[in-house]
Amino acid sequence: MDPTTTRTLGVCNLCEAICGLELTIEHRAEGDRVTGIRGNPSDPLSRGHICPKGVALADIHSDPDRLRAPVKKVDGEWVETTWDDALDLVAENVARVINTHGKDALGIYLGNPNAHSLGSATHGVRLVKAFRTRNRFSASSVDQIPHQFVASLMFGHQLMIPITDIDRTSYFLVFGANPMASNGSLMTVPDFPNRVRELRRRGGRMVVFDPRRTETAKIADEHFFVRPGTDAVVLLAMLHVLFAEGLTRPAAYVDNVERVRELVADFTPECAETLSGVAAEDIRRITREYAAADGAAAYGRIGLSTQGFGSVCQWALNCLNILSGNLDREGGMLFTEPAVDFVERGLIGRGHFDKYRSRVRNAPEYGGELPVSVFAEEIETPGEGQIRAVLTIAGNPVLSTPDGRRLGEAFDKLDFMAAVDIYLNETTRHADVILPPTTALERDHYDIVFHGLAVRNTARFTPAVLPKPRGARHDWEIFRDLVLRIQARLDRKPPLAARLRERLTLSLSPTFLIGMLLRTGGRTTISELRKHPEGVDLGPLRPTLPERLMTRDKRIDLAPAVLTDDLTRLRAEMTELDGADGLVLIGRRHQKDCNSWMHNTERLTKGRARHQLLMHPDDLAARGLTDGALVEVTSRVGSVAVEVAAADDMMRGVVSLPHGFGHQVDGTRLEHATKVTGVSINDLTDPERLDLSGNAALSGVPVTVAAL
Repeated sequence: MDPTTTRTLGVCNLCEAICGLELTIEHRAEGDRVTGIRGNPSDPLSRGHICPKGVALADIHSDPDRLRAPVKKVDGEWVETTWDDALDLVAENVARVINTHGKDALGIYLGNPNAHSLGSATHGVRLVKAFRTRNRFSASSVDQIPHQFVASLMFGHQLMIPITDIDRTSYFLVFGANPMASNGSLMTVPDFPNRVRELRRRGGRMVVFDPRRTETAKIADEHFFVRPGTDAVVLLAMLHVLFAEGLTRPAAYVDNVERVRELVADFTPECAETLSGVAAEDIRRITREYAAADGAAAYGRIGLSTQGFGSVCQWALNCLNILSGNLDREGGMLFTEPAVDFVERGLIGRGHFDKYRSRVRNAPEYGGELPVSVFAEEIETPGEGQIRAVLTIAGNPVLSTPDGRRLGEAFDKLDFMAAVDIYLNETTRHADVILPPTTALERDHYDIVFHGLAVRNTARFTPAVLPKPRGARHDWEIFRDLVLRIQARLDRKPPLAARLRERLTLSLSPTFLIGMLLRTGGRTTISELRKHPEGVDLGPLRPTLPERLMTRDKRIDLAPAVLTDDLTRLRAEMTELDGADGLVLIGRRHQKDCNSWMHNTERLTKGRARHQLLMHPDDLAARGLTDGALVEVTSRVGSVAVEVAAADDMMRGVVSLPHGFGHQVDGTRLEHATKVTGVSINDLTDPERLDLSGNAALSGVPVTVAAL
């Protein structure tokens, strides 16, 4: 019998853009498969946009390397096993470690894909909280905690992050962000290329500050090279100009404006020029243009957050928007009003800082998580609270966190390790058991987080596109079974009533729970969204302050002491930087990359190689190096060998490796990653370099480059 085909609407949940899709599905006796994917033009947010990752979504489902059944390690070899056997093995070993060494002997790591799974949002969080360990880590402290930290201090909630009203702005000022490649980050902005074209058609401008002439910088009206790690002094100099030239117009609910004036008095544009390489007159001119624009937005992302002063950068960026009158203004920076309002309803905590500290380095927690940079030492160092068992969930910290090689070696010293993941990778290869969930096409989906960070208020529920395979388990079912089985084996069990409530809550499906949240939210229902799988438009962002502020007095403190006190450290370190002429390393990302995975997908890895170390031709010549040569790149923590490529797009004194490449440990390439080349940048990044918030300072790492 010839196969039949149907068309259905879906969603890409690989990145924050959450683009709507149209999928062609071929139905065969041996099973359904996706034969075509394109953007959905009727989606009110993504408007038909799709990037190469979205087209490759079907490749994950059909990938022969993907795990489809639980596996356990027997005499060093991986063998398939049953779900009951695998879950019991994890439960018995985790419970044994907790019973013997205490709750903090369990370490838990959450990777980036958890934010893109409805089941993880509803059930994964309950799993993490169920075991009350202080040793919780996530990908957040790799690149985004400064945003959350500053938002909690200034606006009262860690996810009250101002969003660029890009569809109406007239002046878009971008620091250390590359939305042409990322589709936005902590700003869900699908179809960014067309949105920039629309900005231009209405006479607007985009100005980019970045140490690399990125894909975004190349289409900007102006681009300025800025030395990595010095963005803070440029932003503070812009604040200096606002005050010096009388360009401030803060709202009536903003406090401590004069305190900020005092704090930035010595951060002159001339000072910033010496340190950053950005000309003083350009700083003054751009600040004036930004302040004079009819609706302007200043946005900064990974390049700001992944440096030693990421929190100061995000604070200064907020001050720039607030003092210029562009916060809570159409065309400026606005707060979202999503159908499931996780801020207003308290579904996610407000955020807290320094409630406890790590055992070895005394590093403060943020939001109940320790910095991932201390993960390895908490495993390696004996004593009370030492991590002896680890559970990783959809994450690859060996490839994506500082000094990953050391972390991999630490994992081998554990009493037990388990992973919830669909792949054998650089991290899960160290586990004793791997529990693979269904993939995105096989489960219902609603983007709780990213609808709340989007440039337009919309809502979309997507039922599973493909049937759940027989014998497979969704991630939420794995989380449910792990909690119940581990708790049943603990010597100190929660009270019976608490366990019964936990069992009931964990037995409710994510779809049921999201339906309840939508119905009680009052803006739409799951029934309405089922009738409109393309999504429902809830309107543009709008001014909502001061009522929407989550601070107790509905006011903004422009100068929280915990942030402004860090200016002392900034002044000291900038003095040491003055006159420095060594090389510093930054990361980069490409549109065809999805952090540390999907590098085994032929569709995304074909074409021109993109793994090289990028280096300005003058820096090559100064070291007697030639384009294409094999070089050794060395930092305080390690060395890697990689080809170098001459690139005029690089600022002099700055070199760049892509984030998430490598797919090898100790020189042994993993079987599933044979199609990608390159080295891991995080074999060079230094876990000792942290922001005030505990976020890893991945950008601006001092390195040397020499011929091999």
